[in-house]
Amino acid sequence: MESIVTFLNNIFWGPWFIYGIMIIGLFFSIITRFLQVRHIKEMFALMFKGQKSEKGISSFQALSIALSGRVGTGNIAGTATAIGMGGPGAVFWMWAIAFIGAATAYVESTLAQIYKEEKETEYRGGPAFYIEKGMGQKWFAVIFAVAALLAMLVLMPGVQSNAIAGAMNNAFGIDNWIIGLIIAILLGVIIIGGVKSIANAAQVIVPFMALAYILMAIVIISMNIGEIPSVIALIFSSAFGAQEIFGGIIGSAIAWGVKRGIYSNEAGQGTGAHPAAAAEVSHPAKQGLVQAASVYIDTLLICSATAFMILFTGMYNVHDESAEKIPVMVEGEVHMVNDEPYEIYPTLFTGEFGKDEYTGDAQVSYAQTIKEGAAYTQSAVDEALPGFGAPFVAIALFFFAFTTIMAYYYIAETNVAYLFSGTAEKVGIWIAKIVIIATAFYGTVRTSDLAWAMGDVGLGLMVWINVIAILIIMKPAIVALKDYEKQKKEGKDPVFDPIKLGIKNATFWENRNKK
Repeated sequence: MESIVTFLNNIFWGPWFIYGIMIIGLFFSIITRFLQVRHIKEMFALMFKGQKSEKGISSFQALSIALSGRVGTGNIAGTATAIGMGGPGAVFWMWAIAFIGAATAYVESTLAQIYKEEKETEYRGGPAFYIEKGMGQKWFAVIFAVAALLAMLVLMPGVQSNAIAGAMNNAFGIDNWIIGLIIAILLGVIIIGGVKSIANAAQVIVPFMALAYILMAIVIISMNIGEIPSVIALIFSSAFGAQEIFGGIIGSAIAWGVKRGIYSNEAGQGTGAHPAAAAEVSHPAKQGLVQAASVYIDTLLICSATAFMILFTGMYNVHDESAEKIPVMVEGEVHMVNDEPYEIYPTLFTGEFGKDEYTGDAQVSYAQTIKEGAAYTQSAVDEALPGFGAPFVAIALFFFAFTTIMAYYYIAETNVAYLFSGTAEKVGIWIAKIVIIATAFYGTVRTSDLAWAMGDVGLGLMVWINVIAILIIMKPAIVALKDYEKQKKEGKDPVFDPIKLGIKNATFWENRNKK
């Protein structure tokens, strides 16, 4: 299994793809004339303007579901892993991919609104819908829908539940299977109510935990206020290889920054496009701009909060991926994890793990036993507020990752609705519920390395298909942006008319305007 997963990751996440996704994001930024800068005020103002309806959810609820998917273990464990494998410079590249990814998020979310459908009691839309209607290639749309179901139901939920279990075990000593059972029960209770239930839960949980998490970062930065210039300098110098100790891993800094940045903010995946389509708005560009803002919230605020907590407290190691792994020794014996020898890449830099208990080689050996991920963030908070780090991060991770699994289910349900109708759709939705509950439980008891690797496969599969599609059918999103800007300039509240703009197959909007 591991060899297959590694092989697929080498295909999906090769250097050409890492740099390609950045070039595509830059292309969308240029063609939209950097809307993520020009419309930044509008992006945040629109969050609170859309109102929910009988079949649609509000802009804020759609944003909350999208943020549920974006804000997860990638923000806590993923950011820490990027630092652990790519150095502090990886943070800069996470920022870079978020900045240009905001334009990508606009394009895919606007397309989702343009080509959405009204199915029974709610709006449905996303990449499968806009691929079929925008490209006229149903077979390609079906491939995406199947890939999304595989990723959302099987490959990616385990990343979130595994991180929850690891953090809870570290903080409270609770067995992984017990955490898995709790996750399964809570998930079942919420998703049985469908999109409205998910939206109601997300709009309460996500803003509350995001604010609490950011406030914690502010507290830690305030306690280390004098370190601000050196930390910022470290991030930028490491990003471009100017920092001597990290000069040899600039490729890792870019690769891990982009990979974990995309995993966290999801720009290009097409995941954020699903809830975007469900929003009740008068013009597709409105929700496209809101979804662009969600990328900023995810990476520039929450990922940065994690990075700053780790870097300001020095609670991190950086490993050299190009070097051969070596066994970790603790008190003269090979350190074992899950009954297997724990091997790591040689450490380029050791932070301040265990500085009070150990010195010299013993301190280095102890530091090497700290697995990059949520443990870095827990150690960072603990350094500033002793005894508080592990519980706080475990609780934050629980809510962040749990709401992400909720969002995964919603995306899966939408793709089931695309593939099937009538009785088959209802049966498919119930199967999706059972599968995601089972895989979320299983994720808590499997190794974290395999969980992350499988998650990367699922992510890579979706990004590949979606990015190719939006490159081909991006024109309607650009036309919609220009139309939105024109109407705003005329002092109007923009209303979308696809026929007037020459956009075909936008049947929902055509029927709405007739009514």
